[in-house]
Amino acid sequence: MSENNKNEEKKNNNNANNYFQKPPQNARGNYQIWLLVSLVILILGLTYFNQANTTVEISQKRFEKMLKAGEVKEVVIVNEQFVEVFLTPEALAKLQPTPVQPSPLRFSPLGAQYKFSIISAESFKEDLERLQKDVPEPDRLPYKVDKTRTDFISWLLGPGLMLILLLLGSYLLLRRMGGAGAGGQIFNIGKSRAALFDAENKVKVTFKDVAGLDEAKEEVEEVVDFLRNPNKYTSLGGKIPKGVLLVGPPGTGKTLLAKAVAGEAGVPFFSLSGSDFVEMFVGVGAARVRDLFRQAKEKAPCIVFIDEIDAIGRSRGRGAMPGSNDERENTLNSLLVEMDGFGTDSGVIIMAATNRPDVLDSALMRPGRFDRQISIDVPDINGREAIFKVHLQPLKLSENVNVNKLAAQTPGFAGAELANVCNEAALIAARRGKEMIDMQDFQDAIDRVIGGLEKKNKIISPEEKKIVAYHEAGHALVGWFLEHTHPLVKVSIVPRGVAALGYAQYLPKEQFLYTTEQLLDDMCMTLGGRAAEEITFARISTGALSDLERITKMAYSMVTVYGMNEKLGNISFYDSKKSEYTFDKPYSEATAELIDKEVKILIDKAYIRTKELIQHHVAGLEAIAQELLKKEVIFQDDLERLLGKRPFGNPTLDYIRTSNNNGQAKENIDLNKVA
Repeated sequence: MSENNKNEEKKNNNNANNYFQKPPQNARGNYQIWLLVSLVILILGLTYFNQANTTVEISQKRFEKMLKAGEVKEVVIVNEQFVEVFLTPEALAKLQPTPVQPSPLRFSPLGAQYKFSIISAESFKEDLERLQKDVPEPDRLPYKVDKTRTDFISWLLGPGLMLILLLLGSYLLLRRMGGAGAGGQIFNIGKSRAALFDAENKVKVTFKDVAGLDEAKEEVEEVVDFLRNPNKYTSLGGKIPKGVLLVGPPGTGKTLLAKAVAGEAGVPFFSLSGSDFVEMFVGVGAARVRDLFRQAKEKAPCIVFIDEIDAIGRSRGRGAMPGSNDERENTLNSLLVEMDGFGTDSGVIIMAATNRPDVLDSALMRPGRFDRQISIDVPDINGREAIFKVHLQPLKLSENVNVNKLAAQTPGFAGAELANVCNEAALIAARRGKEMIDMQDFQDAIDRVIGGLEKKNKIISPEEKKIVAYHEAGHALVGWFLEHTHPLVKVSIVPRGVAALGYAQYLPKEQFLYTTEQLLDDMCMTLGGRAAEEITFARISTGALSDLERITKMAYSMVTVYGMNEKLGNISFYDSKKSEYTFDKPYSEATAELIDKEVKILIDKAYIRTKELIQHHVAGLEAIAQELLKKEVIFQDDLERLLGKRPFGNPTLDYIRTSNNNGQAKENIDLNKVA
């Protein structure tokens, strides 16, 4: 290895170490392990020294022989259970080996060499008098009675050890469960786990870092202004809102907006999630709610942010079994009282975020608790462009990167998905050894996010590849000749994802309302793959699974939800407030049978229409399929070359990436394979 390569490798290693360098942490000894080790050593030591004290146990007959031989100096009756025997010095000198001597760590004043069990003290005294009836009274063996003897070591190694281990285990368990409280003491399990951000620990995210949420930003900016200048609003008799609920799909920026509020507010900001109130112990959730609001009132004016509030805010009484959700409902009741009860103080604004507003309790959603509900939807094309500009700032971009095109080619993407596209593009460019990120890298990143990872090693037989080509050609052909379908971006038969052998990418319009004609055309376009297989091969395959699933849901929605059926009329069986544990249907069996028939008729008509359209343009289907088998990926201008211009007024969008010639298309295929 050359010297330059060594220096370069050393530089890369240093950069990696700097990038992944861990923040400095305070030295913190693991005292729990040392405590357990010390306890084990103590027990072993006490066991050893206690065994050094153990006297030899003998039978009463042997004691009688020793008594007759004059070897016994004294006996002690202990707790009326056993007798300890002390030998004379002459008898001790004759014994080999010498009996165990008393240890200096013995907690009781023993020192006896032998002991034996007795039935009772009275019976032993009678036996002792019987053995010494011929011995003069002054020379008889003396005995003592000890009724209060306690062997602490034996107790410690028996039930005492179990008690100590039980108390130690309980202490460690409760400390771990309540460790988030102040100091983590044993009784801090009811403490709030909210993270406090104030002047000393300030969030660096501001409203400048939030893009694509202009209306939502205006709402929360007003909340921040409430806290900064309350007299501006209260001078006219108004009241500061108590709660702001952020509602929207996952990844749209609810938590990011809350971080920006924390960075801009200039007041203490408490942040926690709904699951932080949930605990296995009864009453802990309600205690944490009370402790949270106690801290917030001490810091007022302040903001409390509860992320994923649906963890504790579900509608009461929705449990599968009566009484199964008592703990969660008690936590919710405590939250309701703290937000708007008799003892409620002003100066604390509650912000919450959820992507499931339909499951929240109605008492939580009413004015006076959450006065404002801010809807944060998936951004439109202008919002996506603004979000792209934020995430593209730290990237090294090529001159050909067009933000407008990227925003147009990512309809329906949330902010988190757009950030993922930017990151994937940077990784793809680095994998290819580029110094700048160009438009091709972003295109491949979008393909990966939409269709999944490209399966370069998946082996597909020529017959299967041909079926996939005609299937995707059917989608493209039907969509090309129907007026209300979305503009096509590209068609690919490169395997991606778990089971996707090919896909056709379209560019949906920015719209919220769909007519019956648009849904029917979309249904025909979805059935184009199955119809093309049947017309070309006179048989069908399992490749249309996702298509059939989609059109079935679409047909049932048209009939039962949107009232787009003549026989059923303007009726909708959709219930937006339906309980998730309700299984009944709001119509009779006769209506259910009619719904099934109408859905079947609707899908059959769409399929017949699709087959007729493909049969009328069968030459175009063949041309598209052969082009796919040749190039694997084709674009809009390829379809214009093969089929001509679309026969409708909506022109092809000029910002969509197209291939200008065969060489350019081949280059796109190779780059897709590298990705």
